Amino acid sequence: QVQLVESGGGLVQPGGSLRLSCAASGSILSIYTVGWYCQAPGKEREFVARISSDGDTVYASSVKGRFTISRNSAKNTVSLQMNMLKPDDTAVYYCKPTGVDWGQGTQVTVSS
Repeated sequence: QVQLVESGGGLVQPGGSLRLSCAASGSILSIYTVGWYCQAPGKEREFVARISSDGDTVYASSVKGRFTISRNSAKNTVSLQMNMLKPDDTAVYYCKPTGVDWGQGTQVTVSS
């Protein structure tokens, strides 16, 4: 069974930056499309960004120009660089490779 570990969340002021990282056992993050999703309190989980096995990227309109998804095949990780953070970005962030169950996520809180 694939073990997913998301890390890098925390408390940051508006306008600040965080870099989330997703690690998994095996090479699944290099083979499949990997997406980042977020879930704010009282809301449904929603799409943030994804990167295909070919490196193609897609972003939600709300994060385009602020967030960047990338893959490090040598380290078998997928990262989400989050810049110009807003209070509305506050949520638990999850990474999800195709066909893999949800992990525990990492909390991002944007507040002054």
